Amino acid sequence: MNPYTGTSTLASVLRVSARISGWQPTLSFFGDGFHALTTAAVRHQHVETQVPNLAGCDTLEPWPSAGEPIQEATTPPSSWYLSPLVAHLEHRTVFQQSWQAVGHLGQVSDPGSFFTGSLLNMGYLVCRGQDGILRAFHNVCRHHAAPVACQAGRTERFVCPYHGWTYGLDGGLQKATRLKGIKNFRAADMGLVPIQVDTWGQLIFLHFGAATETTAHREAGQLLSLRDWLGRGGEAMQACGMADQLQHVATRTYDLNCNWKVFCDNYLDGGYHVPFAHKSLASGLDIGTYSSMLHERVSIQSCKPATQKASGGTARLGNRDAAYAFVYPNLMINRYGPWMDTNLVTPLAVDRCRVVFDYLIDPAQAADTEYIQHSLQASDEVQQEDIQLCEGVQRGLTSPAYDVGRYAPGVEQPMFHFHQMLHRDLSSTCPRRPSPQAGAAGCKTVSV
Repeated sequence: MNPYTGTSTLASVLRVSARISGWQPTLSFFGDGFHALTTAAVRHQHVETQVPNLAGCDTLEPWPSAGEPIQEATTPPSSWYLSPLVAHLEHRTVFQQSWQAVGHLGQVSDPGSFFTGSLLNMGYLVCRGQDGILRAFHNVCRHHAAPVACQAGRTERFVCPYHGWTYGLDGGLQKATRLKGIKNFRAADMGLVPIQVDTWGQLIFLHFGAATETTAHREAGQLLSLRDWLGRGGEAMQACGMADQLQHVATRTYDLNCNWKVFCDNYLDGGYHVPFAHKSLASGLDIGTYSSMLHERVSIQSCKPATQKASGGTARLGNRDAAYAFVYPNLMINRYGPWMDTNLVTPLAVDRCRVVFDYLIDPAQAADTEYIQHSLQASDEVQQEDIQLCEGVQRGLTSPAYDVGRYAPGVEQPMFHFHQMLHRDLSSTCPRRPSPQAGAAGCKTVSV
């Protein structure tokens, strides 16, 4: 099933939309099956059947609170978490137009090393050339679209397993056999299609789009650099130790039955849920010191360790202040004790997501396998608790009793900040749409 045209949430979308005056989903049937959902204005009880308009304006339920202060704002409507067409819009306006973390430098430390992956339907290939340069390409052969590499490893060239077209580590086409008689063909024009790649700290980022959200850059056809994307948030993360040289020791993957934004919201509530849902974790933190700072596309939550000596599962928290950074739209970086872990959440369907955790540790403790295993077990217990929370929220979003909620102004500024940035991007194709106020698009830092 295509995750962006699935039918599993049809009833939920219909239920949500029925409560909204002047906003109604429209069904389009072709043959025997359900084709897609779209939205249309209801006039005089007449509903027009039409092919979905994926431009954005007609698929996104309005969020009037985008420009309001948090004290007066409601959360985005539940349709943002239930509609397949909103998921499609996110693909184009959020994920394709943002810097996406895809790996760490340890994966491509040597010439010829590479790894592959995918973001939604976009397969990518990241490699280190013999010249030492880090490059990234769409993992698609220019002949008949087969992937030219899989998983990870070391190689001198990429040979497509379909017809043997061969590409160098610089992406150039080196060999294509049995092309006798072909016309208007230049090997120089048929290399792998490059993807913008950059690094921050030990993390590798890709950008799949060709423009940014700023009008000036759009008109100039320029790409906002990763450094500019992070803005002052990058400097703040570095001050928290998130760019330190650490050693990668483990990867864990979790699949959740919830919209990807539910996972982000859970992360961004300023520690609100920690004493209730994570009692073991809370015992190692001084919850009263929880605070948040907002930057252009980054929010950082921090908390001091508990005054009593950490033991058991909380020993991993160490004696340093814990810092939890969120990089819009879907990356979380957690720095505590000798540890740093990154959490990357990506949608699998409108109501399913995958979260990949990568764990890095101070090299001085990389050989302490017992400590590492205890720490990973404690982390997994927290993730299992969060999975229950997030999947419960996703079920609640389909209830006729819920459409929008409220924010706790003293703690949930990071979540509001995230929602404002989402609104800016999702509504970017809509003319005369009001913009979020300072915090979402500007560079003002706010202390919560």
